[in-house]
Amino acid sequence: MAISNDILSSTLRILLDQETDNLFKAVPLLDQMKKKGGVDYFDGGQRVDVPLILAEHSTITQLSTGYEPVNLAVQDALRNASYNWCDFVAPIVINKKEELSNRGDRAIVSIAEARMKSVMGLLKREFEKQVVAGTSAILSDLNSLNGAIASGFLEDATFGTQTNTVGGISKAAFPADYQNQFQDSNSTFSTGATPTGIQDLTELYIDAQIRTPDGGAPDLMLVSPNLYKGYKKLLFANERFIDEKTLDGGKLALAFNGAMMYVDPFLPAAGKNLGANTLSGYALNTNHIRLVMDSDADFTMSDFEYISGYAARSANVFVRAQIYVNHLASQGVISRAEA
Repeated sequence: MAISNDILSSTLRILLDQETDNLFKAVPLLDQMKKKGGVDYFDGGQRVDVPLILAEHSTITQLSTGYEPVNLAVQDALRNASYNWCDFVAPIVINKKEELSNRGDRAIVSIAEARMKSVMGLLKREFEKQVVAGTSAILSDLNSLNGAIASGFLEDATFGTQTNTVGGISKAAFPADYQNQFQDSNSTFSTGATPTGIQDLTELYIDAQIRTPDGGAPDLMLVSPNLYKGYKKLLFANERFIDEKTLDGGKLALAFNGAMMYVDPFLPAAGKNLGANTLSGYALNTNHIRLVMDSDADFTMSDFEYISGYAARSANVFVRAQIYVNHLASQGVISRAEA
């Protein structure tokens, strides 16, 4: 008996979280944002609007005698950053010839499962590539952490000199506040007589920590393979590991001041100012870098349907997402840390 579209759809939904394919690349940003609660879900809407305080509302009057007039000069402290959604989709298709060539109910499910795994992996890799490196040729509507592209957040430039427009607000208009932290390792991260790696990471971390409004600090570091190797090399004499309880088998990972450090396969990336393969890593505070997703399009699979005019049936995996920032000064980028 042939498997109906309803049964095939429901079976694959049970398997959705089990995808594995041979094109696999890690997607630590997406994984960690979901694990850390860094995802906001909304139902519909054309834009995501984020209110930001970027000015002092009023001024202070000192009362020396008690009879001084109070300065009532005020201004609107709020600005509104606005972000468009990025919508994308990929199909899962099974044709009739494949079904006939693989007789048996389970054989058909296995084909569909393999296709589903491939599609899920494809969508997640493309998402990570754009958000981390800004190099997707498809997802041009999706914002990026990499300030080298027009919609990128974090620039490899000194605090106060950055010029990107983030959420429709120019960073140059607020040089003392609406800027990200930046540290240039100048190609001496773990080499030479005086490697600068630990000092560079410390300065970046402190600069971000003292500007974090909730008293927090960066809690997620995404770095290139070479930066990770260099950091491990610097720690070799006094190396410390912590156990990631969320991962099977007690996989060990490095951390910096409590911020978990993960290798991202899409780093290094081209920086805005320093050139190719110079952007080596990010120090992120996931309370203030947020992923927003539509509650009905969080890598959500539709029902299988027969395709009119073709001997095939298909289902679509939908994603509606965007990444936004509500506080730039608590985020940082490190450049030229490959050596």
